[in-house]
Amino acid sequence: MKLYRTAAGNYAEQDGNYYLVPETSWDALVTHADLGGYLRSVVSQGKPAADFASAQILAPVATQEVWAAGVTYYRSRSARMEEAKSAGGGDFYDRVYSAERPELFFKAMASRVAAPGTSVRIRSDSKWNVPEPELTLLINNRGQIIGYTIGNDMSSRDIEGENPLYLPQAKVYDRSAGLGPCVLISSEPLPTTTPIQLEIMRNGATVFSAATSLAELKRDPKSLVEYLFRDNNFPSGALLMTGTGIVPPDSFTLAAGDRVRITIDPIGTLENDVIQG
Repeated sequence: MKLYRTAAGNYAEQDGNYYLVPETSWDALVTHADLGGYLRSVVSQGKPAADFASAQILAPVATQEVWAAGVTYYRSRSARMEEAKSAGGGDFYDRVYSAERPELFFKAMASRVAAPGTSVRIRSDSKWNVPEPELTLLINNRGQIIGYTIGNDMSSRDIEGENPLYLPQAKVYDRSAGLGPCVLISSEPLPTTTPIQLEIMRNGATVFSAATSLAELKRDPKSLVEYLFRDNNFPSGALLMTGTGIVPPDSFTLAAGDRVRITIDPIGTLENDVIQG
């Protein structure tokens, strides 16, 4: 079952039919004692809504913090080591990749998140920018993974490469994250065969595309959540991007007007245009 947050309310989707959810608070849904059971009752007792097609889809985040994990795929490790080599920080990323403790960092609040169909941004003071397609976990206030969505962790590679301590500036700025289009509600882990696909369009043509799968994710999502919730309190739950296994070549950088499409079956496709900050 999928859950959408829209300007007209929250909708549950099953078998191509959409049902308006009586609970209007996204935070209340995320912290519900049995969200899956509640949504199943909404579907079984309700009638399909005819107005979903005209509803404006919002990012699936209200007061939740958005966090991210780094260097969880070998491809990300290699890219980070290369970009930071001249600054003497390349070895840091190899250590993180093999360490027991993961790299976790704050990414955004709702005000910095781009909804599906809106624009993500590249920094005005950066010349090397890429999207990072990531499976993103929806976690309730009790530290339980209750669903999955798609995340775009926009990154300024030249800023982080100059010095690893500049990571917050490379990662955290207005519209530096995209989330959506929905949340796949499930308490079960996604299969390791789940594909993640990235396509970047420029002037109507594909300029980069690649794919990976969850089989390449080194960290167990439950372990990432356990570390995130250590000595942290998330009263309305949280979202956690789990890292990227797709990094465009060093010769590539995003440009204003590009379109980024990230697909994770069975969640859907997150699509955002790119603007210059």
